[in-house]
Amino acid sequence: MRKKPLSRHGLFAALVASVILSAGGTAAQEQPGTAAQEQPGAAPAIEAPAPAPPAEAAPNAVVPQVTQPGVTTPTQTTPIETGPSAATSLTLPHDLSPWGMFMAADIVVKAVMIGLAFASFVTWTIWLAKSLEILGGKLRARRAAQAIGNAATLNQAGRALGHNGGPGALLVRAAEEEAALSAGSLDHVSGDGLKERVTSRLSRIEAAAARRMSRGTGVLATIGSTAPFVGLFGTVWGIMNAFIGISQAQTTNLAVVAPGIAEALLATAMGLVAAIPAVVIYNVFARSIAGYRQILADASAGVERLVSRDLDFRTVAPAKSMAAE
Repeated sequence: MRKKPLSRHGLFAALVASVILSAGGTAAQEQPGTAAQEQPGAAPAIEAPAPAPPAEAAPNAVVPQVTQPGVTTPTQTTPIETGPSAATSLTLPHDLSPWGMFMAADIVVKAVMIGLAFASFVTWTIWLAKSLEILGGKLRARRAAQAIGNAATLNQAGRALGHNGGPGALLVRAAEEEAALSAGSLDHVSGDGLKERVTSRLSRIEAAAARRMSRGTGVLATIGSTAPFVGLFGTVWGIMNAFIGISQAQTTNLAVVAPGIAEALLATAMGLVAAIPAVVIYNVFARSIAGYRQILADASAGVERLVSRDLDFRTVAPAKSMAAE
């Protein structure tokens, strides 16, 4: 077939298309790192010359980072250690010993602990003092009861005891005084009145000795009954402070809650430490004092027998003298 010659309009369109394609190829060559988009009928892009290899860097030299336009390089950050150990070290006290918890406690809890410690000190002081007192009183009362039991008359018992200041010697001296005061009336009346008066004086001496021996045990009863409640008050106050700390910190972390609860429980423990020995020692003293009173009762009964025996001798002696005459 015979080709038709291009018209004037066709030549103009072809010229415009070639200019557009050449301009697109030049723009593709100016952008580094991007390939020219191929279009049908376009001329191949001219490859840019390869960059020269970088020179070897000297040792310990700082190589600057080359940033490309439009590309964001990630920055290296040092990780910050965050964990339960860091939070715990900031909120948890370093010293969780009893002394450390006492120093970190509230002023009210401190006052409760000091009071309970003083009560415990008083308990053990009373235990030491009353143990020695009861032991010595029992020994003196046993010796007096033995001397009274071995005596045949009231005067003999008085000589055996001498000027001893124990309750047994007081019983004998009280009976002698009452017999001496009633000596003038014994010739006209019977000895029943003397026996009653001696029994009355002996019972008063016995009660006074038991009351003197029981002195101080009431403090033990008070400490044993009130110390647990005082410790409970400290516990309640400490738990209140713990909850207040939770609300202020706005966290339920155990490191925030544990110190206040530990301080509160320490107050309860001190209350039990003060109360339990006081109750035990009070019961031991009650049994010991009951035994002491029983020894005094035996000595008092022996004195009453001696008084009755002396009255019988006063009655029998005149009868024997009259019979001898």
